[in-house]
Amino acid sequence: MEQIQLTIEEQHDGERIDKVIAELNEQWSRSQVQQWLKEGHVLVNGKAVKPNYKCHVDDEVVISIPSPEPLDVAPEPIPLDIYYEDADVLVVNKPRGMVVHPAPGHMHGTLVNALLAHCQDLSGINGVLRPGIVHRIDKDTSGLLMIAKNDLAHESLVNQLVNKTVTRKYVAIVHGVIPHDYGTIDAPIGRDPRDRQSMAVVENGKEAVTHFRVLERFEHYTFVECQLETGRTHQIRVHMKYIGYPLAGDPKYGPRKTLPIDGQALHAGVLGFQHPRTGEYFQFEAPIPHEFERLLDMLRNNR
Repeated sequence: MEQIQLTIEEQHDGERIDKVIAELNEQWSRSQVQQWLKEGHVLVNGKAVKPNYKCHVDDEVVISIPSPEPLDVAPEPIPLDIYYEDADVLVVNKPRGMVVHPAPGHMHGTLVNALLAHCQDLSGINGVLRPGIVHRIDKDTSGLLMIAKNDLAHESLVNQLVNKTVTRKYVAIVHGVIPHDYGTIDAPIGRDPRDRQSMAVVENGKEAVTHFRVLERFEHYTFVECQLETGRTHQIRVHMKYIGYPLAGDPKYGPRKTLPIDGQALHAGVLGFQHPRTGEYFQFEAPIPHEFERLLDMLRNNR
């Protein structure tokens, strides 16, 4: 069982405890957090509280995260593009089209299946279904992921995500020509009330902050770098749509069949974090995949 400790800061004074906790991690839903509170897995100043408890500055919160129900997941000898590996962490470059972890109805061909075949010492905090997984990227997004090989590493990396000290930079091709060179999108993200299978900017959503800068402009598109301050589900895809520049090729949030790419043009190119055992800062960069580079060449030639 993983434990996370935090102290309530001034910006969360008066907010509901379930809302504050749900904002800490992209994989926690508010309903899940409410269940933890009801089951006594969350203590505030040493005592169990209800989901509607209003936080006070300097409240000491301890979250004991129960392990999910395990499912049998089979190791599969799928090649991995490994950028770094030691006894604690693994950094891999996930290809487009690969799902990160299994789900009912999709139990094969995932990154987790490949990881189980590659190493037997993954962190068990997330259970058999998501061993070693600290964060994730979408199926059709390529790029770098950090994997925890033991529980110490898992807790350290999750806490770095919670404290916003992990560097995560993506590159994307978006529709439209962004006129300004830099920008920050600070807009909360939650389930779209009109489509529960999608995310959207909603008033009662989780805090979400994306910084972007323009790398190159084309006639009808812009090549941008996006840096995550938070890591909500589909964050970059939702935020860029929200400001009027949806990702090219995005089947859920953008116009259909505009560029010859299967899925959104999004690549997690830079990942940086402190090593969980030594404290040394590591940063890795993965080049743009061939399909993405081909799109850029096409747009440059059509100027």
